[in-house]
Amino acid sequence: MQTMNTAAISPPQPGTAPTSPHLPGDLAIWFFILAELLAFAVFFSAYAFARASHVEEFNLYQQTLDRNLGALNTLLLITGSWFVVRAVQAAHRDDIKAVPPNILLGWLCGGGFLVVKVIEYAEKFGAGISLSTNTFYMFYISLTFFHFMHVILGMVILTVLWFQAKNGAYGGHNAHGLESGAAYWHMVDLLWIVLFPLVYVMR
Repeated sequence: MQTMNTAAISPPQPGTAPTSPHLPGDLAIWFFILAELLAFAVFFSAYAFARASHVEEFNLYQQTLDRNLGALNTLLLITGSWFVVRAVQAAHRDDIKAVPPNILLGWLCGGGFLVVKVIEYAEKFGAGISLSTNTFYMFYISLTFFHFMHVILGMVILTVLWFQAKNGAYGGHNAHGLESGAAYWHMVDLLWIVLFPLVYVMR
């Protein structure tokens, strides 16, 4: 007699529900993220087009950028995203106490990024470099400052999430707000991962 796998056809146990993939966070944040990504895509395309027309100039002035500081900022943002992921994971497993410190650590990584960028800007502006110096510096300052402002907004979002998490707002029962903020922060991280090699490294 042929036996059947009863586990495969047995109905779900009471109190359980089948899990299915879902988009983390609110749908509205994803429309916002897509709009931001589109804006940066236009910016990146304009940079690539300008570079193709001024290869020698871009290669020359690109050497004046500090790649070590750029790499440090990459590490800071990636580490910050890792802490934010840990915060979301803690919320999903109802480890409410672990959520705020991980958000705070992600925020501190963002703060470190801003400090490094200010150091870079101070050196460049102190040398008399501005948007009107040449085409390369126009794109360097514009692109990195546009991203700089997104990091600030991301830190504001993390600040709000931290205060809410301190009050126990996020757990397995409700993590949508935290997931939305995390999605934005990961976007900021992703944009820098593209921007760093594009502006600092590629020749």
